[in-house]
Amino acid sequence: MDSIVLKDRITTRMTDEEFFWFCQENKDLRIERNSNLEIVIMAPVTTLSSYSSGAAFAQLYAWSLQSKKGLAFDSSTGFTLPDRSVYSPDAAWVSFLRWNHLSEGEKDRFASVCPEFVIEVKSKHDDLRDLKAKMHTWIKNGALLGWLIHPQQQTVFVFRDDGTVEEIQGFDRTLMGTGPVSGFVLDLSLLCI
Repeated sequence: MDSIVLKDRITTRMTDEEFFWFCQENKDLRIERNSNLEIVIMAPVTTLSSYSSGAAFAQLYAWSLQSKKGLAFDSSTGFTLPDRSVYSPDAAWVSFLRWNHLSEGEKDRFASVCPEFVIEVKSKHDDLRDLKAKMHTWIKNGALLGWLIHPQQQTVFVFRDDGTVEEIQGFDRTLMGTGPVSGFVLDLSLLCI
């Protein structure tokens, strides 16, 4: 199922606060906002996709607890980026340096912070071009590293803040984190059942 994009004069004029409350009043929906301030409503992911993204998050969360350098966030977390888009990656990591610059009020909203590291997992019905564009948006807004995982093709696209994109084939390997998540190791074999 494709996403539904709401484009009208009212939704594109919503303040960040109004958008936050719109999402709170529609908790059963998966909602994001792109840089054009259009509201994007997405269908729930399949159980296989949920398993893959959950396995990626679980490994990031475990590493984050061990490294004590930042916080890991799951797919239900919204981040407000500098371009005013609000995205929810499948997994994200924010250093304490960035996190501690937020007020308590900001932490209890869609925090105005771009994670240094994000993971997006392609579900069967996601458009790969849209996800690649989303990864470029993450990088443009301050992410230093992003992994776009395509379980159906057992491929990972590694997006770096220098603009390079590397394609890695096969899930019979581990993926090594660099930069902000140096030391993080993702066992790709655990993403498939």
